[in-house]
Amino acid sequence: MPATPAWPPESAPRLYVSTPLSEGAAVPVDGNAAHYLLHVMRLKAGDAVLLFDGTSGEWLARVEEARKRDALLLVERRSAAPDRVPDFWLCVAPIKKARMEWLVEKATELGVGEIHPLLTRRSVVDKVNPDRMTAHMVEAAEQCGRNSLPIFQEIQQLKAFLQNFPEGRHLFFADENARAEGGAPVAEAVTSHSGPGAFLIGPEGGFTEEERDLIRALPQTVPVSLGQFILRAETAAIAATAVWMAIAHS
Repeated sequence: MPATPAWPPESAPRLYVSTPLSEGAAVPVDGNAAHYLLHVMRLKAGDAVLLFDGTSGEWLARVEEARKRDALLLVERRSAAPDRVPDFWLCVAPIKKARMEWLVEKATELGVGEIHPLLTRRSVVDKVNPDRMTAHMVEAAEQCGRNSLPIFQEIQQLKAFLQNFPEGRHLFFADENARAEGGAPVAEAVTSHSGPGAFLIGPEGGFTEEERDLIRALPQTVPVSLGQFILRAETAAIAATAVWMAIAHS
């Protein structure tokens, strides 16, 4: 007899939904998500879909009803436990739209727990669109197999962020002057400061001297060097995150 096909098939699409998931739950899907399932992936009744709601893990569902513009999915069972997300914050001055979208996408793929957009004196962008950022995080999570989304915090002033920074968390300060001022190489600094962490990445024009003084005055601050060259903000953010994640998971 032929072998029973694996279930779910490896080609089953993954989809983020806002509906809380549980065994037996009926999940209506419409709009762009329905278009993707029905007209891009060409699913029909009985086909498998992997769902996640950001908190309860990943769930296996089948297409119960497939219509032209919407579908109804029926959840069968949990297929993966909730993510164990590292306690890591990425704190960045907002940058131009396309590069900020790329940054949050890669931060999601790397496992960042929270993203904190911070306004600084030299910030070239003073607004972010949380809905647009969330859309990019959702797409990244669907593609990379992550079952949760980073928390995208409200934009705030750097000074207010520092005033409320928690005592039990290290603030790794990536600044272009760090190497000249005694900042340790990033891998060395992360290895010697275990526990909850946050990386602070400045704007394209860098921090002002006043801002550097405020950051360095915080007892939890750990100056770090990201190498001999000055990196663009999004490059620095993802390079620093990758190093922290690699060491945290080693």
